[in-house]
Amino acid sequence: MSSFTTRPEIRGTFGVCASTHWLATAAGMAVLEHGGNAFDAAVAMGFALQVVEPHMNGPAGEVPALFRKASSAEIGVLSGQGPAPAKATPQAYRDLGLDRVPGTGMLPLVVPGAFDAWMTLLRDHGTMKPRDVLKYAIGYARDGFAIAPNCASAIELVGPFFEAEWPTSAALHLPGGNAPKAGELFKNPALAAMYGRLLKEAESVGADRDTQIEAARECWYQGFIAEAIDAFCQTTEVMDTSGRKHKALLTGADMAGYKAHYETPVTLDYPANGEVYTVAKPGPWTQGPVMLQQLALLKGFPLADMDPTGADFVHTIMECAKLAFADRETYYGDPAYSDVPLEHLLSDAYATERRALVGNDASYDFRPGEVAGFGQHPELFAKGSTMKADDPESHEYDNMFISQMGQARGDTCHLDVIDKWGNMVAATPSGGWLSSSPAIPDLGFCLSTRGQMFWIDEGHPDCIAPGKRPRITLSPSMALRDGEPYMAFGTPGGDQQDQWPLHMFLRHVHHGMNLQQAIDAPNFHSTHCPGSFYPREWDPAGVKIEGRFSDDVLDDLQARGHRLYVEGDWALGRVSACARDGDLLMAAANPRLMQGYAAGR
Repeated sequence: MSSFTTRPEIRGTFGVCASTHWLATAAGMAVLEHGGNAFDAAVAMGFALQVVEPHMNGPAGEVPALFRKASSAEIGVLSGQGPAPAKATPQAYRDLGLDRVPGTGMLPLVVPGAFDAWMTLLRDHGTMKPRDVLKYAIGYARDGFAIAPNCASAIELVGPFFEAEWPTSAALHLPGGNAPKAGELFKNPALAAMYGRLLKEAESVGADRDTQIEAARECWYQGFIAEAIDAFCQTTEVMDTSGRKHKALLTGADMAGYKAHYETPVTLDYPANGEVYTVAKPGPWTQGPVMLQQLALLKGFPLADMDPTGADFVHTIMECAKLAFADRETYYGDPAYSDVPLEHLLSDAYATERRALVGNDASYDFRPGEVAGFGQHPELFAKGSTMKADDPESHEYDNMFISQMGQARGDTCHLDVIDKWGNMVAATPSGGWLSSSPAIPDLGFCLSTRGQMFWIDEGHPDCIAPGKRPRITLSPSMALRDGEPYMAFGTPGGDQQDQWPLHMFLRHVHHGMNLQQAIDAPNFHSTHCPGSFYPREWDPAGVKIEGRFSDDVLDDLQARGHRLYVEGDWALGRVSACARDGDLLMAAANPRLMQGYAAGR
């Protein structure tokens, strides 16, 4: 394996940050340099990402986070996923003639969860005041930032639809009637003004940090922001992916009672190279445990003896992914509303039983395990809701796709931070991307359509219900090494969020690649699992794979029955990671899309 990497693995002792955009990473390092800790830095990075990656997330999105305080070996989970509105029942969608929740517009809206999560993290574990962490986002929105090519392309793609159907979004993102060009300064004065007013109101209550944070939370969920969201939802009717116009089910009353909350992570011990890595994930309201299910299966294969860019490595991982993701689609949902048999799904006995299904040829079947009394197959899947192999759109993984009927796919962001004291954060902000729903003019952002990830099948663990969280793809990761907190990592990418980081992790722990080498290595992922986003397509035995794999490997995989879609040499994966080995800190970021960066000293 070549030692060449696209950029160095960052090493230092003071602090490290990594994210999907260099401006967010810069904000995080600035906070550390000004005496803040990893929690302060993560919050600043999260708010910055809302501005500089508006096609990937927004202020009204959601965020799950994993964190570890320097004073504890325990890893915590913060759920910043807002629930479905009180009016969001399966029957409400059926009454509209729908068999699934639309992917865009007003019907899939959920309560915005990210703001309360960031404020909760700041209040409980940070040291700074709201202005200290918001000033970077406000500056980018007010003074402008050089828009990345990927973001400019996304706005150009959705521009005609905005002009035809969502005029408030056209006004915000098409200044002067034109999409911004890559590298041009792009501003969002309405967003800067909104945050400015929020800070003014929060600071009017006094100088105390906690008091300001609580005032900011109240302002968002019960004050002028909630009022603007409520008014917009009551009066706005727009085209969505159903091909018809609809109003929202979300109201200000749904927002008033929302609070982010803490949970215990789900973990699995994974042995590699004489060490034991304890991988921690958020619970089954995310897809996080699906990485642990894959690891449980992969324990039984000699991955260390396989070429990390060879056919055996890819084939073994793909076949295990199919089994784990079939269980995700059958059993996962908000555990506050559905019984999820996680202990069984992660047990050695179950993994041994399932591992026997992995053969020499690619499977074309949807094969969840049988756990009596739990789970349900999605009805749409049983009806054959599939994407045809010869459909050219099934060969594309764009960060966004939109047709004149409003069909859209957004993406996600990721950030990791470790400070000199050993505090660690991994967070995956998403939702409220600019193609989600129409922009609210007074606020400078749109609302999250994460409700599209619900089914409307009664009996399914992820069936929509008032107050329930959708089973999301957002899935940050942390790992202990022999009991010591070691690594924070993750990626955007929807259903790939527990595939790309898994490949990086395996190459790091089994094959001795440093973080940057493991991120740079040629990537791949299965499209066999049913998609989590509208229109919920699936592609049996599909594998998207970067063109840097050798022809021999590609031929071998095709001979085993995998249906390969050979993508660009640097097309798949957006992983970033930070790690801690004693006093030494390390960080790395994805070179693909020329946007992610790591920094540290």
